[in-house]
Parts: sequence; C-alpha cells; structure tokens
Amino acid sequence: MGVAKVITRFIDWFYIAPLRRWVPRETFRYALCGGLNMLLMWVLYYVLYRFVVAGRYLDLGVAVMSPHILTLCIQFPITFFTGFWLNRYVTFTLSPLRGRTQLVRYVLQTAGSFLLNYLLLKLFVEVCHIYAPVAKPIVDAAVILYSYLAARFFTFRTHRARRR
Repeated sequence: MGVAKVITRFIDWFYIAPLRRWVPRETFRYALCGGLNMLLMWVLYYVLYRFVVAGRYLDLGVAVMSPHILTLCIQFPITFFTGFWLNRYVTFTLSPLRGRTQLVRYVLQTAGSFLLNYLLLKLFVEVCHIYAPVAKPIVDAAVILYSYLAARFFTFRTHRARRR
C-alpha cells in the first residue's frame, strides 16, 4: 500500500458522521492536508529563521534580502512540493487533469500565494513591526481562502464547467 493511501485512510478515519452532513470529503481532506503542510511550513519557517538565517541579510549585489524574506525563499520550495503531493495524491484524487497540467497550474497558484505571502510579510514585519515567526501564521491565515479556491476550481478542478 502506498504512502498516499495510508495518509488518505488515516484522514478519512476522522471524517465522522456529523461532519459528512456539512463538509464534503474533498474539503475535509484539503483542510487536514493543508493543515499538516501549514504546520510543516511554520516549523520550518521558525527553525530556518531562528537557527539558519539567524537575523542575517543576504546581499545579492543589486538588492539586499531581509531575514524574513530570505527564510520564506528557503522554506517555500520545500512546502511547495509537499503541498502539491498531498493535493494531487490525497485530496483531489478525482481530478481529470493530467499531472503535468496540475503541476503547471499549481506553480501559478503558489506564485499567487508566494506574492501574497511576500507582500503581507513585508507589511506586518516592516510596517507593523511584528516578529516574523509570529507574523507568518497571520499571513498564512489570509492566504488560506485564496489557496483553497484556486486549488478547487483551477489547479485540481474536479468538475467540468457547465455550458448553457
């Protein structure tokens, strides 16, 4: 049995009768997979920010990257791949789209997420002066709705649009 099947069965075990009335299975799986990936993102962000980047700026010659943005640039590719894998093989398994199409769309979706993350981190850390590891979960809360809607109706579209 594959890893995706094990994860799917584990998640579905928590999909109890009262939830079934209000929350579609796909949405429930997305919430749990997204929650796991977000938890990984927060832990990675904190560890990288605190111990790897450790307050250092990165001088690129033409620009200087601040510690909170440098940390985001290191953490983001890791959680990009875990997020894509979970969405493709656990959440949106009924998608009729080919894997390559999903990947290209996921790149576009996460580019939007990255841009929102970047802009909101700049706002919260540099303008509002919120400690970066505290600002990151606040930023992520603002990006969740965008990410779900983009995944559901664009990246891993599971329903064909009806023609009138």
